Amino acid sequence: MTTTAPPTGARRRRRDDTRLALAFIAPATLGLLVFYFWPLLRGVWLSFTSWDVLTPARFVGVENYVEMIGDPVFWNAVRVTALYVVINIGVQTVVALLIAVLMQRLSRSILLRSLILTPYLVSNVVAALVFLWILDFQLGIGNNALEWLGLDRIGFFTSETWVIPTIALVNVWRHMGYTALLIFAGLLTIPPTMYEAARVDGASEVRSFFSITMPLLRPILGLVLIVSVIGSFQVFDTVAVTTNGGPVDASRVLQLYIYEKAFAQFDFGYASALSVALLLMLMVVTFLQYRITRAGQTDLS
Repeated sequence: MTTTAPPTGARRRRRDDTRLALAFIAPATLGLLVFYFWPLLRGVWLSFTSWDVLTPARFVGVENYVEMIGDPVFWNAVRVTALYVVINIGVQTVVALLIAVLMQRLSRSILLRSLILTPYLVSNVVAALVFLWILDFQLGIGNNALEWLGLDRIGFFTSETWVIPTIALVNVWRHMGYTALLIFAGLLTIPPTMYEAARVDGASEVRSFFSITMPLLRPILGLVLIVSVIGSFQVFDTVAVTTNGGPVDASRVLQLYIYEKAFAQFDFGYASALSVALLLMLMVVTFLQYRITRAGQTDLS
């Protein structure tokens, strides 16, 4: 059996398509190298140096990492950030999942989806300033409402107990619509016939949710959680606008501590070491989430 070679013109077109594809991805690849990989490599290098911008970087080995291990402010920042992530992701995931399921089961209106996404279109800084005014201890309408109900005023942004939950819930309000739409997109991949079969078998909505929706939604939910957790660990603007780390370091998250070390104290070497530590934390957390949720596998055949 003999095979005929493709025409010369077809081979030329394939070669031309390859060149065209490379030309299209070249700008993005260049941007990735210049703005992501090169800063990453330079940051890792600077973490082994002492550098204040005004003088040349001086190699100090692992001195920054040794200092970091014994730095109580760093460990407090890790604890505060972890608390924020747990509250933010826990509440946000539950609320977003509930909204997504309600949209799937009750209404798929485009107008409703637009309204749900509206808070995400507000910038973090604007949302933080609005809630800072609403929850102000003296003048905020939120505390005035509590007083009108006969309750004590709460220092949402001035109390060590309330500050992190408040900041976390502010960001839940802003991001829950976007997360809900991502989960809703995953729900649309579940065949409706499975719910119909469950109803025929007499399964309730609650039983269908735990027996059909959750198992089949697991890969999408796993990926949404990974993206959300990575974003939550990098919280900065809401804290910087509302509390700037106070009161008494109760809201000094890791990103804010890195910023202060770099741009307030000009200790870029130590700030780079903190950034590398955050990167390693995110890598470990992402790996564990991916393995636990089995985000790369699906039960849909």
